Amino acid sequence: MKTAKLGDIMLERGGSLHPARFPDEEFELYSIPAHDKGGPEVVVGAAIGSSKQIVQPGDVMISKIIPHIRRARVVAPANGRRQIASGEWIVFRGDAFVPNYLRHFLLSDDFHRNFMNTVAGVGGSLVRARPAQVREISLPLPPIDEQRRIAAILDRADAIRAKRRQVLAHLDSLVAALFQARFGSLAATTELQDVCVKITDGTHQPPEWTDGGVPFLFVSNITSGEIDLRTKKFISFETWATLTRRSPIEVGDVLYSTVGSFGIPALVSTTEPFAFQRHIAHIKPDMTQIDPVFLAAQMASPALKRQASGVARGVAQPTVNLGDIRKFKIVTPPLAEQRSFADMVERVRAHRIAIKSASRRYDELFASLQSRAFRGEM
Repeated sequence: MKTAKLGDIMLERGGSLHPARFPDEEFELYSIPAHDKGGPEVVVGAAIGSSKQIVQPGDVMISKIIPHIRRARVVAPANGRRQIASGEWIVFRGDAFVPNYLRHFLLSDDFHRNFMNTVAGVGGSLVRARPAQVREISLPLPPIDEQRRIAAILDRADAIRAKRRQVLAHLDSLVAALFQARFGSLAATTELQDVCVKITDGTHQPPEWTDGGVPFLFVSNITSGEIDLRTKKFISFETWATLTRRSPIEVGDVLYSTVGSFGIPALVSTTEPFAFQRHIAHIKPDMTQIDPVFLAAQMASPALKRQASGVARGVAQPTVNLGDIRKFKIVTPPLAEQRSFADMVERVRAHRIAIKSASRRYDELFASLQSRAFRGEM
């Protein structure tokens, strides 16, 4: 199969503008946050504080910031507004590729491994892929008609995966709806600390890392509302035992993110050892007063999110402190009602696990399909 270097199609001088010089004009802005929300967004120039690169329909972009999160998209057809993008996008333009074919390639496992080898930085949002090195990555480039065929197949397969994700999202919202329907009208009069054995947080000092061992988790490991033990940071069993000696992590405990995307709870349902950073609150419920499943659902409720938002401090990294969390007002219906609700949640959870397992199989099949497509075997 014919190949090309990504540098052959990478846009170097596509032009830029400062939207603030056109304060009343509406722009279609492709920012990284807008992409994460399904973007782009329509923003007036006065609200855009820095220069942006000019893009056009059919351009394909990949985010160079925090590159382990796979972000690639095609600029949509023109709609009468000028289209601009953050400088954190690497832009590709030309007539040698079908936009969706290139987008799928930029999201593929094979490309991602090469892409991550171009990364430089000290961590977090300072990590970026280096365009000069991205230029050297090879792109399989079959004839245009073949690209269209491959893109169409991958589009259809990806649509199936998207439907599975939608079902999972609906199940997540179902638990919230069930909680609101049954308990939303009750008065919240009990402070959280009154029904908990302890409310603390994770370690405040970076531990000594090891090449393997006990997973060490960050806020990103509970952003889905579940505890994801997949991590690149590990500690020794001895360090774990020391960190958790005073407050062991047990089934039925609730973890709660306190910084950035704060206010997301996750129920501990595993006996596998792990530890976590200080930006995760560790809530140990008194099970004679409150059911853990009920508590986790309540911590995700709109009422608790409003309380968290009301006490969060900071602009760049809004943070909810432990003192405020301890004073959150919650509802405490009789335990029998709490456990009845927990039974319903567990049935939803069992259904979710089955669908998630099927989704993982679809993801594996899709990755295999992508790999075959870009090796010319499809």
